Amino acid sequence: MVSSIFVAIVAVLLPPALTPPPLPEQAAPQLRFEISFPDSVRSQPVTGRVYVMISRVPQPEPRFQIGRTGVPLFGRDVESLAPGEPATIDASDLGSPVESLGEIPAGEYYVQGFVNVYERFERADGHVVWMPEDHWEGQQWQRSPGNLYSDVRRVRLDPETGYVVRLEAAHVIPPVEIPPDTRYVKRFRFRSPMLSEFWGRPIYLGATVLLPRDYERETIAYPVLYRQGHFSLRPPLRFREGTDLYDAWMQDDFPRMIVVTFQHPNPYFDDSYAVNSVNVGPYGDAIMQELIREVERRFRVIGEPWARFLDGGSTGGWEALALQIFHPDFFGGTWSYCPDPVTFTNVEGINIYEDKNAFYKQHEWRRVPTPNTRETDGQIRLTSEQRNRWELVNGTKGRSGEQLDIWSAVHGPLGDDGYFKPLFDKRTGIIDREVAEYWRDNYDLLHILKTNWRTLGPKLVDKLHIYTGDMDNFYLNVAVRQMEAWMATTEDPHYPGFFMYGDGKGHCWSGPVSTAERLKEIASYALRHMPEERTAPWWRY
Repeated sequence: MVSSIFVAIVAVLLPPALTPPPLPEQAAPQLRFEISFPDSVRSQPVTGRVYVMISRVPQPEPRFQIGRTGVPLFGRDVESLAPGEPATIDASDLGSPVESLGEIPAGEYYVQGFVNVYERFERADGHVVWMPEDHWEGQQWQRSPGNLYSDVRRVRLDPETGYVVRLEAAHVIPPVEIPPDTRYVKRFRFRSPMLSEFWGRPIYLGATVLLPRDYERETIAYPVLYRQGHFSLRPPLRFREGTDLYDAWMQDDFPRMIVVTFQHPNPYFDDSYAVNSVNVGPYGDAIMQELIREVERRFRVIGEPWARFLDGGSTGGWEALALQIFHPDFFGGTWSYCPDPVTFTNVEGINIYEDKNAFYKQHEWRRVPTPNTRETDGQIRLTSEQRNRWELVNGTKGRSGEQLDIWSAVHGPLGDDGYFKPLFDKRTGIIDREVAEYWRDNYDLLHILKTNWRTLGPKLVDKLHIYTGDMDNFYLNVAVRQMEAWMATTEDPHYPGFFMYGDGKGHCWSGPVSTAERLKEIASYALRHMPEERTAPWWRY
């Protein structure tokens, strides 16, 4: 007992054993880009988004090397960023295809900074939103007039040692130059009263018109083909001298027609999808009541349904089909190529009605990533998660100017914040079932046909012609197959439509004939549906 007490007393009196103090935690290396702009290029603060692009080669400029499968891109929103004030992009910011700056391996790179300027829109619905305004470039932020970019710099990046790279966006993208009119190609643009009222600032519609040979010296009217598709100021059908189409267009026995492409970019995308939307605006009404009316006022168009036709591919393929279905008495027939999802059971791989998550399929114990894009040999190019991360890096709140975001803006309901209510969370992939039902009830073309066939069917007989490759790179052929299967079962009337598939063909297959041959096909269709009392001086055949 005594010895144990002695030991305890000694233990208390003796100093504790000397132990080395803990080492201070080593701070993680800084990985940071600072993007600013001088007041010499812009004196006002910027609310928008800043980016940095990283490439292994200097040309083309890194801003033109980004894309769904392009070089690394990182972005961050800014609010009231003053001239000279740096905006920071660091390892916490999401990137694509590389998620973080910390994953960029050590090496020599070419980098470029960019400032995407948003504008304040005070909409008619009472919401105030900050959006990228289109300046007639087709909603491409890396080319949009008024946006700012830096010189391309060569730098060494090393995530182990860290870095701070300062980039000054001292260059302003100049205004778009509208191509001049020619003898056969005419352009016009006007402020849309409907769309300007909706967005609370001037919004423009336009058209590029291809005229037939001898239009200037003739007095007759012509059938018109309204060609749908992404924003472009190029001549319709890429008409130019030295092509087979040009040679056919000039022949005496070629049908005389007018071909029109629409320009309807908007704050979300380069194209409105030609329907009314609570998020994008009343583009359906504006196109039908303002733009087409202006075309038919300016040019000698036969303003009757049998002489109005539609065609287009991809986005334009969906529009050509939707305009015919939503306005069956106005248009006389549609040729739809590789249309965007005609039913939402396959939206670039996502079944919005059955999938719980947009990024993967759950099969009991197995979770399989949802593919988004494939090669024509079946190899996966992108998963749904990768595609949506790319869009999120381009812009939050649906402001990426990309495909999934415009579908959500057009097809989806209005969110409480004035932006669209998303179909799914872009970080987790979780699908909102109520939003999916809104998409179905308002914009699922197959659902609309099914629920309205008794009234729609008689007006659509002989009018629907759909073409797609059976290895479409975005799986768009899957929804077309479903539409074809249902139309084969239609009654009162029975009308199976016309469907053609290109064996092993990808996006965007438009059939086995040339453009000139397709125009002859459409003209022959017009002759078959022309009233008996009419003549056809527009085709000397």
